[in-house]
Amino acid sequence: MNHQERTIRLRAMEPEDLDMLYRIENDTEVWGVSATNVPYSRYALHDYIASSTGNIYTDQQVRLMLENDENQVVGIVDLVDFDAKNSRAEIGLIIERCYRRRGYAVQALEAIADYALRVLHLHELHAFVSVDNKPTLQLFRKMGYVESARVRDWLFDGRSYHDAVIMQIILTSSPSF
Repeated sequence: MNHQERTIRLRAMEPEDLDMLYRIENDTEVWGVSATNVPYSRYALHDYIASSTGNIYTDQQVRLMLENDENQVVGIVDLVDFDAKNSRAEIGLIIERCYRRRGYAVQALEAIADYALRVLHLHELHAFVSVDNKPTLQLFRKMGYVESARVRDWLFDGRSYHDAVIMQIILTSSPSF
């Protein structure tokens, strides 16, 4: 991390995270920026937590909880659509509403990039971001991601389609690591 102490830790999901996971996965406001469009039951999420190995090579994805230095879970970061051959993955990030605007998203992106580079040996991370989501686009640009493509009508919010941009970072050439 660049000039400040990191307060975010990445950790595996635990059974105690079920309530938070249930709340986030069933938040319809988030559905417009994610692949989710149906509610998840507690049972299904319990099984997901129980069956997840935490191994990206086995599960083709990894979900990590974001914990601050007060041991509060402030959000979740995912690496999905893992492509081992090409050493890349798509990143997803959600910070709980009550913890937003405290620098956690910046720290989470730094932590997951460090993990992706040093532990998983990934070369590239990318995210699909709605062109209308200015705060998230600004966040990714601040973290060194660049717009590599624009895809038309990529995201459906339940009412209309929205273009998205692919925000991409090449980890091995990132000066912040």
